Amino acid sequence: MSPQEWWRHAVTYQVYPRSFADGNGDGVGDLPGITSRLPYLADLGVDAIWISPFYTSPQADHGYDVADYCDIDPLFGSLDDADALIARAHELGLKVIVDLVPNHTSSEHEWFQAALAAGPGSPERDRYIFRDAKPDGSLPNNWMSVFGGPAWTQAPDGQYYLHLFDSSQPDLNWRNPEVGDMFVEVLRFWLDRGVDGFRVDVAHGLFKEESLRDQVVEAGKTASSDARDAADVPMVERTVRDEPMWDQPEVHDVYRRWHEVLAKYDGDRMFVAEAWTQTPESMAAYIRPGEFSQAFNFAWLLAGWSAEEFAAVITGTMDAVGLVGGSPTWVLSNHDVVRHVTRYGGGAVGLARAKAATLTMLALPGSAYLYQGEELGLPEVDVADEDRQDPFFIRTGEGGRDGCRVPIPWSGTAAPYGFGPGTGQPWLPQPADWAPITVEAETGDDSSTLEFYRAALAVRRTFAATAGDDVEVLDLGADVVAFRRGPVTAVLNCGATPVPLPEGRVLIASGPVDGTLPADTAVWLG
Repeated sequence: MSPQEWWRHAVTYQVYPRSFADGNGDGVGDLPGITSRLPYLADLGVDAIWISPFYTSPQADHGYDVADYCDIDPLFGSLDDADALIARAHELGLKVIVDLVPNHTSSEHEWFQAALAAGPGSPERDRYIFRDAKPDGSLPNNWMSVFGGPAWTQAPDGQYYLHLFDSSQPDLNWRNPEVGDMFVEVLRFWLDRGVDGFRVDVAHGLFKEESLRDQVVEAGKTASSDARDAADVPMVERTVRDEPMWDQPEVHDVYRRWHEVLAKYDGDRMFVAEAWTQTPESMAAYIRPGEFSQAFNFAWLLAGWSAEEFAAVITGTMDAVGLVGGSPTWVLSNHDVVRHVTRYGGGAVGLARAKAATLTMLALPGSAYLYQGEELGLPEVDVADEDRQDPFFIRTGEGGRDGCRVPIPWSGTAAPYGFGPGTGQPWLPQPADWAPITVEAETGDDSSTLEFYRAALAVRRTFAATAGDDVEVLDLGADVVAFRRGPVTAVLNCGATPVPLPEGRVLIASGPVDGTLPADTAVWLG
């Protein structure tokens, strides 16, 4: 392992630009806002930031519908602002990872506009996936959009185009070499500007089975009824059945090519896959030598509050990445799922469990990804239907991801809690009871979630890169997750009653400990 591989043991903080910090008072976060708060992130103790899309976009899916991959949307600032952010981050010792969206573009991308204008059979149209209706006039196949409804929309001339997400996000045709060449140029554009890596959206997408055959669904169901069954769960929880639109073998050729591009730049540039895989083994396929540096490990996020489930994820993940010499990742929340304070029960119990799960995660080998606001203990917000803006909710009337995307509170006693200049609510309204959990309120309070995160990350730095990648799982009872990694023993009590602590000096705990480990609490012993 090269000593330059900073990402193998890094803690990366996800910034969702719309909701992190607003520099100009329009109620929407932006790049100058992020830059102004970088010292806070450096003080928190993270190693890198991952910034969700800030490219030119009509914002139908809040930036995941890209109209120009090599420019900044005016909502967020300018290329000069991006350069200033990257430079300031590097001054503070923070790496910068940017989001890349290669499965689809915005319908306002110049390529798609040219495809509509050129008509059926044209080279321009071949950059996307257009098909005629079936002879009986029905849709080209039975595929459904992740955001609800059919995955096909009719163009004015009668042909249909494929969109596995919103109708404003047409899927690219990765069997056309122009598409791959374009994205290599995008990679180089941002690498030349100094970014340290890429988070690749829908990395298991891109290629579809060439026949575009119908999806086989369970007996007694249709593709649309299967989609309705999945409408109220996060994308990462969609059950894989027969899915000819995902995880095709050709995607790995793309990532081998990208690996070669990144390898030509100094500083050990990296890329991490958002691949919705259902097992640690299928996740590990993306991090074979010569492909991705890392892939998100959604198995950890999807595990329930269960010692048995957590232990199975740990052993399964370590076994899988070990087969390919890969580096594991661990994540509990992101911009697409319910915040883990709420998933674990909400209130004091949910917060205690969230801190305990986080401490356990941070002791494991590999890198951890934190989602903005989790260091404050933010819960999921019950956003009123009239305020929701997620296209998933707009298309289906169900679920949606707005609750985890409410702008984070920085200071003060009322909205916008220092999110930006002015006194009005930001783009998603903040709750009236957030004054006790602002950055300002929690700073210096040793009992706060923020100071717990700062302390945990500081202790983690003392062993993360030196404790090795071997994990020895310990049997301390059915309700206890325990493992030894180098000089550190981590113990998590998922049960309802206190359990005896092994011998050792307490390095940090997620709650009070005194000879025994209380319920919903974790500890590191040295």
